[in-house]
Amino acid sequence: MAILIVGLILFLGVHSVRIVADGWRTRTLARVGEMRWKGIYTAVSLVGFALVVWGFVLARRDAHLLYVPAVAWKHANALFTLVAFVLFAAAKVPGNHFKVALGHPQAFGVVIWSIGHLLSTGMLHDVVLFGSFGVWAAAAFWAGRVRDRRAGTTYPAGTWRGDAKALAGGLVIWALFAFWLHAWLIGVKPFG
Repeated sequence: MAILIVGLILFLGVHSVRIVADGWRTRTLARVGEMRWKGIYTAVSLVGFALVVWGFVLARRDAHLLYVPAVAWKHANALFTLVAFVLFAAAKVPGNHFKVALGHPQAFGVVIWSIGHLLSTGMLHDVVLFGSFGVWAAAAFWAGRVRDRRAGTTYPAGTWRGDAKALAGGLVIWALFAFWLHAWLIGVKPFG
């Protein structure tokens, strides 16, 4: 569990700099340059991510049950995850109503993904992983909304075409993950 926690601290820590120290981030970016900043950010992120994956694998070997989720929540997680993938896609697809309404649909999608996984799993390592990502994403979403209000940020008007692209993209990525990638990458078949 210690490796998982260290990985989460590194990965989510570097992704939290804009949440907790946006001014410092801006000054450091100006001082060291964008390429160097991105290199350091990427290196710390990759080390953190590798430790998260390794730590999660190790923690699964010595699992501790915290609660037994209802079967209905296990099935509902598919819907939570579908919504999350649509929101992930909406962050990248220009001109959609999700982006206009939320401002930061990817962070909100991580919150939804996290809630779905917390409701459908009950092991300590699951709660540590999904809970950490959920708390971080909620903070990132809130901080992004605050920054938007301060800066007077407005997003381009949403169109039904943009919505359709976000929905289609999210559905395709969700289907790939649900029916193939999740089992291959994580070793758990959501529908099997």
